[in-house]
Amino acid sequence: MAENYRNIGRLVAVHGLQGELVLLHRLGRKTSLKGLKTLFLEERKDEMLPWFIQGVRVKSDEELFVKLEGLDTKEAARRVVQKEVWLTERDFEHFAGKSAPISMVGFRLLDSGRDLGEILEVIEQPHQVLCRIDLEGKEALIPVHEQTLRKVDPRKREVHVELPDGLLEVYR
Repeated sequence: MAENYRNIGRLVAVHGLQGELVLLHRLGRKTSLKGLKTLFLEERKDEMLPWFIQGVRVKSDEELFVKLEGLDTKEAARRVVQKEVWLTERDFEHFAGKSAPISMVGFRLLDSGRDLGEILEVIEQPHQVLCRIDLEGKEALIPVHEQTLRKVDPRKREVHVELPDGLLEVYR
């Protein structure tokens, strides 16, 4: 059975001489990933390799120091810097904040009640969130911010927006 994975962030730097890494995450809340034994790095496109966690320390609300098994030197750890970090769907549901923007992946995006499609990816930017969808066979990036967002319905797994006239025509 194929496992579903969710991207939570990226390994951004090596910390210290013992191979500890800095994980910049988008889980939407401060966490120590307590109880998590494995995270996944994408070695090649759609090929997830498990890495066993030896230890985790909280650096800030969005950053963790992570020690992975087998990476015991600064040089060894450097080879995984800039890799995207993934969790299994089950682990993601456990650790992600319910209001974290990345929790909207898989929700339906509705513009004034019209179903635009499933949210495939959430891209966080300083003043807005972009939701990537497949709009009639073309990739579309839909801005979600205080002017466009009407409501998020977690029970129905829907994000309701009211988009400016003409925005969708760019993608058609």
